[in-house]
Amino acid sequence: MSLDRNNFFIGNEWVRPASDRRFKIHNASTGEHVATVPEGVEADVDAAVAAARQAFDHSPWPRLKPAERADIMLRFMAELVERGSAIAEAVSLQNGMPVTLANMLEAQFPAGVLQYYASLADSITASESRPSQMGQETLVERAPVGVVAAVVPWNFPVTLAFSKIAPAMLTGCTLVIKPSPGTVLDSYLVAEAALAAGVPPGVINIVAADREVGAYLVSHPGIDKVAFTGSTGAGRAIAAQCGQLLRPVTLELGGKSAALLLDDVDLGAFLPAIPMVSMLNNGQACYNGTRLLVPDTRYDEIVGAVAETVSSFTVGDALDPATHVGPMASAAHRDRVESYIAKGRDEARLVAGGGRPKGHNSGWFVEPTVFADVGENAVIAQEEIFGPVLSIIRYADEADAVRIANASQFGLGGSVWSQDQARGIAVAHQVESGTIGVNGYMPSLGSPFGGIKASGMGSEFGPEALAGYQRTKSIYVMG
Repeated sequence: MSLDRNNFFIGNEWVRPASDRRFKIHNASTGEHVATVPEGVEADVDAAVAAARQAFDHSPWPRLKPAERADIMLRFMAELVERGSAIAEAVSLQNGMPVTLANMLEAQFPAGVLQYYASLADSITASESRPSQMGQETLVERAPVGVVAAVVPWNFPVTLAFSKIAPAMLTGCTLVIKPSPGTVLDSYLVAEAALAAGVPPGVINIVAADREVGAYLVSHPGIDKVAFTGSTGAGRAIAAQCGQLLRPVTLELGGKSAALLLDDVDLGAFLPAIPMVSMLNNGQACYNGTRLLVPDTRYDEIVGAVAETVSSFTVGDALDPATHVGPMASAAHRDRVESYIAKGRDEARLVAGGGRPKGHNSGWFVEPTVFADVGENAVIAQEEIFGPVLSIIRYADEADAVRIANASQFGLGGSVWSQDQARGIAVAHQVESGTIGVNGYMPSLGSPFGGIKASGMGSEFGPEALAGYQRTKSIYVMG
């Protein structure tokens, strides 16, 4: 059965592309070509924006009660759940995410995002009255911001799409979604779920395109807000464009998070957590704690334990449920990760991995890799590698650990590990990061997720995300 797709999802129709340009989709575990899909050009973006504009400007959608939109979102959720295993397999095939993880984070989690935001429907108020110091009262009105350009990366393509789709839908916005060229097949399953759920025409439109056409979408005159997840470099360019246009933008960008292992760390708790907090998705997660800050008093013990643990991970086909670490998402990305490993060999001491795993002659695999004796200013300690590579950095005392953790351009995630929870929380308060965990790390739907410094601006998740999809208007009643 062919996985090829031939149309875009625009206005609840399967629309023929404006050109014959195609993206090739590959199996990350084998390198083989498995499908082709249409590549959007400017005319396709124009059509998608027009459909979203029509739905926002002229359909009932923005004027429905939040509870009515929530009902549609719950139907959408149910249709996603029905397609969950197919979505997980599509993601794992394309970007190498281990399928066990994909079933949790790409199949179940997006449905949970829709359910969570639907549950907030009663908290959405169109207006409120506030006392006025200069008149009778002020009526504060909240309205949907309009048409949203949602630019989605390849590493968690479904979850990161729904981190934008769900709050936008609840507030009454419409969307044009641009998936990454490497992970497009899953977006068709999302479109099919929206169609089956009765999401109104034009609310969700999906056009896959390259960066150049993505930039055209970001600057399109029919767009009212941009929501982007991706690299810091691309985020800076989008921020500059939106700044020029005075267009609202939310940016969730890169990271180089630190895992602070305090001197009383329980290695029995930390070591099993490495796949989730430091090497999630084969290291292809922006908030991974890839800088391990380790106390001088326990340095050799912890280096040995981490190297042994990482070396035990099962590397294999992403669709094999036994796999812990799958391939990189593309040949080009594997080459990029390997270039950092080569740099690390010059900067530090290799204690695990460092090559391509034996027995995997096809696909884009990199061994889980650990470097010790890493200087805090080393390239591998400062730049985002986005692969299964850990840097272990020595610190003298707790204050030194916090200083090193904060000596980064990024501020997205991180974790603190201590058998004394109160001590761990006290240290977490001192780390300059938008999010951080104590004895673990996993974003919570009910709390804001976002970075500071070069890790972005604005929040996703939690009720705080809703404000990014609304505009306010104050009506001063003077007499």
